[in-house]
Amino acid sequence: MLTPDDIQALLLTLKLAAVSTVILLLLGTPLAWWLAHTRWRAKFLIESVIALPLVLPPTVLGFYLLLALGPNGIAGGSTLAFTFYGLVIGSVIYSLPFVVQPLQDAFISVGRRPLEVAATLRTSPLMAFFKVAMPLARPGFITAAILGFAHTLGEFGVVLMIGGNIPGETRVASIAIYDHVESLEYAQAHILAAVLLIVSFVMLVAVFILNRRFRTVRL
Repeated sequence: MLTPDDIQALLLTLKLAAVSTVILLLLGTPLAWWLAHTRWRAKFLIESVIALPLVLPPTVLGFYLLLALGPNGIAGGSTLAFTFYGLVIGSVIYSLPFVVQPLQDAFISVGRRPLEVAATLRTSPLMAFFKVAMPLARPGFITAAILGFAHTLGEFGVVLMIGGNIPGETRVASIAIYDHVESLEYAQAHILAAVLLIVSFVMLVAVFILNRRFRTVRL
């Protein structure tokens, strides 16, 4: 059975994933739209920066974020390190490519033709985006949201560097599993790990089912 501390860590992890996913979609949507339509030759530099968390060791990213969010960093004397808000910032940066790339691919697949047709009907660019582009890119939004959420569930290196291990504040499920293993409490580690495994597996299955359904509807 899950202990009260494990339940607290699991709930904090779900809260972190939910908040991070909302912010990722709000930030990632305009960024992916711009990347899908810009003709700027150096856009690969922006794409490389976004994709950097895919290849950068999490502890390296977490270390520099710790410096940036510390008392001598961008917070200007205050600190966001070892707080839930610091975890959110780290999670958003770490999971950004898992949201931006599916959205960018979805917007590219939509193409310019539907927007040009909407323009001939005197639809403003903003309304065309919400009423034409977003519905057509719905599979990309679903994939981005689920991948962003699932990826946040399994974070370890980044959240450990930024947040440490403060119960009720920054102790997420992955850190709780590490604590159990370090204390040779393998049974408790198995239970908590199994919960994350099942949740992640179900979310990935949902991605494939929903994407297959959308492809079938289009055909």
